[in-house]
Order: sequence, then C-alpha cells, then structure tokens
Amino acid sequence: MPSAKTVLITGATSGVGFELAKRLHRAGFRVLATGRNAGALQQLQTLGIEGFCADLRDTKQLDWLVSRIGLPDIVVFSAGVGRFSLAIDATDDEMEEMFQMNVLVPMQLTKRLLPAMTERGRGHLLYIGSQAGKVATPKTSVYAATKHALIGYTNALRMEVAPHQLAVSVIHPGPIDTPFIELADQTGSYKQALGSQLLSVETVVNAIVTTIEHPQREVNLPRIMGWTSKLYALAPSIVETVGKPFFYKK
Repeated sequence: MPSAKTVLITGATSGVGFELAKRLHRAGFRVLATGRNAGALQQLQTLGIEGFCADLRDTKQLDWLVSRIGLPDIVVFSAGVGRFSLAIDATDDEMEEMFQMNVLVPMQLTKRLLPAMTERGRGHLLYIGSQAGKVATPKTSVYAATKHALIGYTNALRMEVAPHQLAVSVIHPGPIDTPFIELADQTGSYKQALGSQLLSVETVVNAIVTTIEHPQREVNLPRIMGWTSKLYALAPSIVETVGKPFFYKK
C-alpha cells in the first residue's frame, strides 16, 4: 500500500476502528485516530498513531478536529452506537444518540471535508454501515433506521462526488463479536442467538483494507448477506418469517 497516504478513522478507540488503526499504521499509512476514550488513544499514540480525543456529537469539537487534521486521503467512518430494544421500549435519549452518532456525525464531518477534497480532485470516503440497514430484525427498529438513512445518504453522495474523482464505499457487516454487541443488547440474547455466526473483528478489518486498496461501491459481510438482502427485496415476508424467531421470542 502507498505509504504516503493519510487516513482518518473515527471510532478508533474500540472494536474495528481500534484494530484498523493499528493495521494501517503497520502498513505504512499516516493514521489519524479519533474517539472518546482517552486511554485507548494513548495506546495508539505509543505506536506512533496521531490521536485526537473528541466527542463528534459536539459541533465545536467536530470543527476543532477538522481544523487539526489537514486533508486526509481516506476517511473511515467507523464510529457508531446501537441500543437494541422493542420500539415501544426505546427511550428518546437512545433514539437521539443513535441518530446523532450513526447519521448526523458522518454527514456533518463529510460536509466539512468535502470542499477541500473536491477541490483536490481525489479521495476515498468509506462508511461502516450494517446489514440491519438492508434487512431489519426485531429489537433493532431505531438502529436499522439509522443505517437505512446512511445508505440513502451515501447513495446520493456517491453520484454527487463522482465528477471530482472521489470514491464512496460502504461496508455492510452483520453482527461483529465486539463490545458493541454487549452494549447494544445487555440481555445477551442477541449474541446468544447468533452464536458462531458473529463476524470476527479481523474479518471486517480485512474487508476494509481490501476496499481501501481496491475501492468498490459496497461490501457485504458475510458475502451471503448480499443475497439475503436481494431475497428480502423480492420476498420480504418469507425472510421476515424465517428470521424473526432468531431475534424475538415472546
């Protein structure tokens, strides 16, 4: 991989973002890592990774970050949050948090970076979506809605920035074996239902690195999920009938 390229990673203090930062640093990239966990950022900084502790939900901190990082070649939007519950039980605060982190922050950061990126005439914007954005399951109504929104945004963005030679990619993983799952579903039932079907962090990081090397529109993980979403578009009631018992038992 080209050693001169600079990559900004949001959500770099845990899970996929944390491991991706280390992986790209080892590969010779200049890595700019941002997140809210100062301790995790310090770990990355000991490796030579540049860390920026910020809560990007605060537009002042978002503007501060943009003022400090210059113009990256690649941006990986890895920050996100999920809270899994029935729609009737979702709190206003949980809804607001998910839409802020999963939708507004990527959009607001993208807007701030676009003027310089389009003027330069090259760059790669890579977003971490979710299979939930394509096929929703019980107890993920709000989370799925945020990922649906991200798909709509990136589909339009891709067409808008194409004349400026900017690539837009979206990685759509299924559930990943990270602390995200425990935080999203504190009952443990979601993780238990999926069992060995959980993706490893390494699998997702490998897919992101490959997409950085060879940009493409979207990547579905596991690959069979791409076919599941196509089947859902053709026969949604069948997919819902088969899938519902895995996630919701009265």
